[in-house]
Amino acid sequence: MAGPADGAPCTVQPFAAGSQPWLLTGSTILTGSRFNATLMLEMLRGKRMMFVGDSLNRGQYVSLVCLLHRSIPESSKSMETFDSLTVFRAKNYNATIEFYWAPFLAESNSDDAVVHRIADRIVRGTALEKHARFWKGADILVFNSYLWWMTGQKMKILQGSFEDKSKDIVEMETEEAYGMVLNAVVKWVENNMNPRNSRVFFITMSPTHTRSKDWGDDSDGNCYNQTTPIRDLSYWGPGTSKGLMRVIGEVFSTSKVPVGIVNITQLSEYRKDAHTQIYKKQWNPLTPEQIANPKSYADCTHWCLPGLQDTWNELLYSKLFFP
Repeated sequence: MAGPADGAPCTVQPFAAGSQPWLLTGSTILTGSRFNATLMLEMLRGKRMMFVGDSLNRGQYVSLVCLLHRSIPESSKSMETFDSLTVFRAKNYNATIEFYWAPFLAESNSDDAVVHRIADRIVRGTALEKHARFWKGADILVFNSYLWWMTGQKMKILQGSFEDKSKDIVEMETEEAYGMVLNAVVKWVENNMNPRNSRVFFITMSPTHTRSKDWGDDSDGNCYNQTTPIRDLSYWGPGTSKGLMRVIGEVFSTSKVPVGIVNITQLSEYRKDAHTQIYKKQWNPLTPEQIANPKSYADCTHWCLPGLQDTWNELLYSKLFFP
């Protein structure tokens, strides 16, 4: 299984030996063992693992399925999608690895798993019930939520229901609204997850690389045709909110049920070379102008598979089995 989360093949150039930016600090990626697909499947025997979030989390989910599926006979695995829920079954292990689409975690007007490109995004306060009923019974939950909050404007919060004829909508600062929803997630976790036999994780924000000027390249480019990582170890892109990162730490540190933070942000900041670029499914036919200028339609948000998100899963694997 190779290709980005939306299905097109792409290849990430490997690093030269010893050139990985995160290794230059003298630390290693993993604190535990290297990824072992057979061991992970055995540890997941009889269990249900679920990723919940947006398309970046879906990409990580697909990455994990790709890492595991070669260790499973063809007749003993299956993958099905039911609206917002995708389920991979490892039948010999009686295990499922699932993805559930919920870009804000709370109910929103962007909840359709296919048709969700809505500019005027509205979140229904702290209402998790619509989505959370699918999370119940999971032994391992892996949440993410970030990209959809980055509108550049205040967030619109619905006080009532989307079915109400007259809708009561208030505007909130992004950090306040984000914290409100994450606090609701913490309360749900505390009420529904038993730390003795279940685990919960939150994946931090995934960076974008839309302007080459951000990393000191004045060519007016973006991630298109980038083949090497950023070498500046202090680099932090302007599209990555330190305020929301702070909210993540503050909210989950209060949880009575431990929530493991998988910090993929800094190591991903360096990887301007790892995006899908032009190698992705195009939902609309490209115009002649776009074809003549590939940079104009390069995807500098999502990531190639195999690629960076495999590293995210090595980090998750390490935290899950070697905490």
